[in-house]
Amino acid sequence: MRSHGSFAVAALLTLGILLAAPGARAADAYPSRPIRIVVPYAAGGATDLITRVVAQSLAQSLAVSVVVENRAGGGGTIASKAVSLAEPDGYTLLAATNGPFAIGPAVYPNVGYDPIKSFAPIAYLAGAPDLLVVRSDLPVNSLAELFAYAKAHPGQLNYGAGAGTPANIIIEWLKARTGADIVYIPHKGGAPATTDLLGGQTQLGIEILAPLLPHVRDGRLKALAVTGAQRSPELPDVPTLIESGFPGAAFVAAFGIVAPAGTPPEIVAKLNRAINDSLGSDQTQATLRKIGFQSNIGTPQDLAAFIAAEMARWAEVAKIAHVKIE
Repeated sequence: MRSHGSFAVAALLTLGILLAAPGARAADAYPSRPIRIVVPYAAGGATDLITRVVAQSLAQSLAVSVVVENRAGGGGTIASKAVSLAEPDGYTLLAATNGPFAIGPAVYPNVGYDPIKSFAPIAYLAGAPDLLVVRSDLPVNSLAELFAYAKAHPGQLNYGAGAGTPANIIIEWLKARTGADIVYIPHKGGAPATTDLLGGQTQLGIEILAPLLPHVRDGRLKALAVTGAQRSPELPDVPTLIESGFPGAAFVAAFGIVAPAGTPPEIVAKLNRAINDSLGSDQTQATLRKIGFQSNIGTPQDLAAFIAAEMARWAEVAKIAHVKIE
């Protein structure tokens, strides 16, 4: 015959199972329809490239369609706010970058979301250094020559970038450090900025290495510096910003996936496993290396800690750059 204690234990175990069941059932059934990943920039840029690589692998892993939707504007803050307000069911995700998550809160008066409280971090995807380039017909071959030229020709050089993006902040930071007079022309993202650079509407710009490398190799653009801590194996003769006279200036474009806050932990965990499996595959690794990315497999907690650190770092850089966007 059971004791009262045995009945109590059994009741507690049953209650625990019942309480856990809804979340477990949701995770088991997920996903049952297409997943949407919102990219907060124009198609063809760095964020779009890596998101599409991961989305393709994720679709195979989860056996559902994974749709990538580009929604540019506001340095990525418009799309980020929209996703923060979406249903937290795991079917609307955001490709998160330094721009809307670390820079946006520092340069916009009110982005309408909190990068930490408004989202559930899922997984860090990868990071990549940027490349600072100029048109080949500009008579400069180093950063020192570029800023000397800009000072000698005030207001005659311009660059394109999305407002509040790392490219925008880095160049403004360099301008503040050197006193160079270079005009900023807002764009919706890296891809349209590169198009205008190649077309002669602008003279310099920053973007990740992969989309710029073919134009450097065919002589249309000149690479002056990489923003990472080390030189790129693809361009071993191109110095870093640090080597070019800017101590501590190591900037990496970082990419992750987040969901609206309140997304069930079981779904977050399932997506984290699927994304990490994707990042760990030989095929995905080879594709990422080909376009200049280095993956970084980790937990949702790792991504949360990274976002917090990046917010503090870019807030200081934006302050020096004197960037405020109304």
